[in-house]
Amino acid sequence: MKINVQTHHVSITEDSRKEIEGKFDKVASHFPQLISCDIIITKEHGEHEVEIFTNYEGVRVSAKSNNDVMYPAIAGALKKLEAGLRNRKGQLKSDLHEKPTSTKPEIASDIIQEMKLV
Repeated sequence: MKINVQTHHVSITEDSRKEIEGKFDKVASHFPQLISCDIIITKEHGEHEVEIFTNYEGVRVSAKSNNDVMYPAIAGALKKLEAGLRNRKGQLKSDLHEKPTSTKPEIASDIIQEMKLV
């Protein structure tokens, strides 16, 4: 998975960039369909804001987190991204299953009347 890191008012070393990319190994292993992920790290008024965007099966999934320290903000956004991806994966799996058909109310009442309830 390709990870694009953009920063605003924050400087990141190569070691920090590799550590950030390392945090996404778990997401990449659970969701191999992901091709790329965009991370925007911004520091305003002493607070770090991390936004993560990706496309999963045709839907844009994003997450955002704020914290005074950069790494907990990244971890929080990553946790939210995983939850969003799991939700989308569940939606896709539920679409594969056959939906139960509902009976019309008048048919249901006829069925109940035919039953011999004691």
